[in-house]
Amino acid sequence: MAGLSFDLIALQLFTGLALGAIYVLFAIGLSLIFGMLTVVNFAHGAFYMIGAYVGLFLLSLGGNFWLCLIAVPLIVGASGMVVERFLIRPLYGRGIDYPLLLTFGLSYIMVELIRIGFGKSGYPFDTPELLQGAVNIGVGYFPLYRLFVIAAAVAVLLALWLFLEKTSFGLIIRAGARDPQIVRVLGVDVGRVWLYVFGIGTAIAGLAGLLAAPLQGVIPEMGANLLAEAFVVTVVGGMGSIGGAVLAGLLVGVVVSMTSLFAPEMAKVSIFALMAVVLLIRPQGFFGRAGLMS
Repeated sequence: MAGLSFDLIALQLFTGLALGAIYVLFAIGLSLIFGMLTVVNFAHGAFYMIGAYVGLFLLSLGGNFWLCLIAVPLIVGASGMVVERFLIRPLYGRGIDYPLLLTFGLSYIMVELIRIGFGKSGYPFDTPELLQGAVNIGVGYFPLYRLFVIAAAVAVLLALWLFLEKTSFGLIIRAGARDPQIVRVLGVDVGRVWLYVFGIGTAIAGLAGLLAAPLQGVIPEMGANLLAEAFVVTVVGGMGSIGGAVLAGLLVGVVVSMTSLFAPEMAKVSIFALMAVVLLIRPQGFFGRAGLMS
């Protein structure tokens, strides 16, 4: 403990922000889908994993990382729209358990298909050449790619905020999240809105998987490993709250990173300890609405 310097702690804080950026991108898709569709999407981790594998496949065909940043969200988002339209939509109105069980089973199917197609072992994912190395951030040298991940998360959040707050379709999404019946009365095709929302949520998950791939490699279980932590983020932030997912994602990333520095064996436990503390103080999470799940 005595050997820990301010610079080391500051660098670890930035590491936590980079980890938190991945949590944020993953969790805002979960929150967006739950807030609008009231679907607890257990397949979200599988879409995250698919994003990494799609990027790996495109690179093997001679593509580049910058092309993948555009192609992967489009491909994963399109696959999410297919799942919503033909698998989840028939279950609307039957209770929250039915879509939950469907997506839970679907996640296993998607993972097994990847194992069949790509094998059970993982693959390395090279950091893009332009983002290799480290830069001086004032308290020491920090990996350039991790700074890029933070910047990419900020860009996605800004784009999503502009979309939700400044466009007519975003207004419909926000209104539908509060009262879908009113949106129907106004003549809006709610089914089409749900389709696009699910596509946007899964597209962001796919992008998160691509961004995480150079940090952790690509394995079939990568989404399942993150899913439990992402649900902690959504619960702490408040189910259905995008702002809460952002705050909680960054907080969880910093808590895990700092715990890894001071007590590495407690890093994973710290996530659930944080959730317990927050829920004892505020059961609905930071920005959740009381009684949302009742």
